[in-house]
Amino acid sequence: MTTAEKLVKVLTEKKMTCATAESCTGGGVGHAITAVSGSSAVFWGGVISYDNSVKRDVLGVPEEVLATNGAVSSECAAAMAEGVRRLLKTDLAVSTTGIAGPGGGSAEKPVGLVWFGLASNSGTITERKVFPGDREAVRAAAIEHAVQLLLAATIEHALQLLLAAEEDNYDIDI
Repeated sequence: MTTAEKLVKVLTEKKMTCATAESCTGGGVGHAITAVSGSSAVFWGGVISYDNSVKRDVLGVPEEVLATNGAVSSECAAAMAEGVRRLLKTDLAVSTTGIAGPGGGSAEKPVGLVWFGLASNSGTITERKVFPGDREAVRAAAIEHAVQLLLAATIEHALQLLLAAEEDNYDIDI
């Protein structure tokens, strides 16, 4: 079973929804999820925000974030995830923004650098990863990691419900 299949299964069981905001992965995360039968019940959609104007005008990434931190930053990844979650009204949203290569890297932001954002009702987290390989390998690794982040957030949500139910002495089916 692929990670995307596991994600769709768990989202379906927990009656949760997700969305994506993608730059360097160019819709690959959404493609991985929608390749799974039944994903239409849990995946509302995504925004491919390759250009900064889409990050700003559609997802609501502040111009100051783009000017000060750049599109490949923790702040931008967070704003992208929050923006698509708000736009599509989902439980979870993941974002990807990075430098897939072969060009465009620097010492501070090397080729293979990808920032991920994950937004939920618990808040937003970001994660920085540097993946090895050529453009295709970087994009494939970023897609897989984004799906893993969504799966982990879905499982974490279920555990939070279980812990809350135990504190309140409720029975809950997770």
